[in-house]
Amino acid sequence: MNIQQNHRVSSMKYDNRPIGVFDSGLGGLTAFKELRRLLPQEDIVYFGDTGRLPYGTKSRETIIRYASQDVDFLLQHQVKMIIAACGTVSANIPKDFTKFLSVPFTGVVTHTCAAACAAAKGGHIGVIATPATIRSGAYEKLIHSLSPETKVTSAPCPLFVPLVESGFIQRDNPVTRLVVEQYLSPLRCSGIDVLILGCTHYPLLADVIGDYMGESVTLIDSGRSAALYARDFLSEQGLLASHDKGPGTNHFYVSDSAEDFSKVASVFLGEAIRGEVSRVAVG
Repeated sequence: MNIQQNHRVSSMKYDNRPIGVFDSGLGGLTAFKELRRLLPQEDIVYFGDTGRLPYGTKSRETIIRYASQDVDFLLQHQVKMIIAACGTVSANIPKDFTKFLSVPFTGVVTHTCAAACAAAKGGHIGVIATPATIRSGAYEKLIHSLSPETKVTSAPCPLFVPLVESGFIQRDNPVTRLVVEQYLSPLRCSGIDVLILGCTHYPLLADVIGDYMGESVTLIDSGRSAALYARDFLSEQGLLASHDKGPGTNHFYVSDSAEDFSKVASVFLGEAIRGEVSRVAVG
């Protein structure tokens, strides 16, 4: 994912505009949570397209159209940077998607692959994600561009998203453990030493996945990788909010029920949602 570099400001200045984050629904809240932890002074506008999820089973053309509408919505809120906290969007949008954007843009694939290559000692990386992300081949292509000799084994895990959004994330949940075993058995047998959680829902299943894969396999959280990149980029470009402005605020927008979003969001955040939640029409 290319980052637009045409809005540089002096590192001595501050920018109190909000950061924009979007996802097909709630998975991007794992990236939001990391952003809030890393950058407590930043205002964040989050859009979850809950009325049209999941993106992971849609065609590439539909995913691109939805992502364009999501970006347009965030731009209406005068954001200073946009993060596509959705593995499916990040893997499927074309390279020139951000060419005419007025603000920096990033997804999760680039930074996740860099983290995985740095962590891989045995030269074998596994990738789990939605069917659309796996079909795109984005993770494999980028890993091979960074580390040509690295072997990549991928597997779609379509039931992980509904499991998470149904609250089936407990370490000892028998249904979740059975699904994890079904999907990940080939990966465990293949001898990978790093596993990319290529959908931002998947970190909520990290305990179950980690238990099954074993301590020898390092899990890479795509939402955390994107949040770390955003922190470093904003700092380098002088786009951080001033600490003098006080704690950052949150505003959440969804395209379906605000009440349902608030209930499930607490599962992702580990606490009750803080900030206004508004339902809006997009597209």
